[in-house]
Amino acid sequence: MTHELRMVGALMRRGLNEILRVPGGAVPGVLAPTIFMLGLSAVFGRAAQLPGFDATDFRTFIVPVGMLQGAGFTGAATGVNLARDIEQGWFDRMLLAPAPRPVLLAGVVGSACLRSLLPATFLLAVAFALGVDWPGLLELALAAVLVMGLAAAMACWGVVIALRFRTQQAAPLMQMGSFVAVLFTTAYAPRELLSDWLRAIADVNPVTHVLEGVRQGFVGDVTWADTWPALVSVTGLVVVLGALAVRGMRRQGY
Repeated sequence: MTHELRMVGALMRRGLNEILRVPGGAVPGVLAPTIFMLGLSAVFGRAAQLPGFDATDFRTFIVPVGMLQGAGFTGAATGVNLARDIEQGWFDRMLLAPAPRPVLLAGVVGSACLRSLLPATFLLAVAFALGVDWPGLLELALAAVLVMGLAAAMACWGVVIALRFRTQQAAPLMQMGSFVAVLFTTAYAPRELLSDWLRAIADVNPVTHVLEGVRQGFVGDVTWADTWPALVSVTGLVVVLGALAVRGMRRQGY
């Protein structure tokens, strides 16, 4: 167990060291959610005045969306980095290590969880500076757990795609998975204001529950009725996509 934990820690440190060694590769994923928040709030800021909109400020409503977008970008970047390691042959050497495949996956995914806090922190710093209300420490802690959980799920998705295509050219498919998952939710308007077809998709999309869980404190109070579906949904995503990722790693032939 000690050896396996050390292996996970080493892989997590390697993933985090990439930020220091190649900071330019992390900058777009850190800045993009904040840029989206600023652009969308500038264009659609008056939407908060619509009847039925349950937030007084559109920026407050959209900040949780940016946090999940940052988690998605981080997960996609994890898949791209793995595809690069596959192309360069480093991943084949890692598979020869005396460690079970789930341990190797845990190290890769664990680094994505920690890295997802970078875009979320930057986004929140800018949002608070612009006047977004402070939600509270408990609310931020819950949001951080859900953001890291979604980053883990999207990292597993990126690993599945990287193992399937074994090239960085599959990066758009990795990014599209997280983008679509967040887009077809109550991201930009409350459920009651969505079109019928989009409302139907949002109702069955598990990321909708995750978003509503992160949005607590920013819009409304934290309630168990919104918290447990968010935790169950993000756990289910990690379990299903993680199982697919482990299956892909076990089929690599070593």
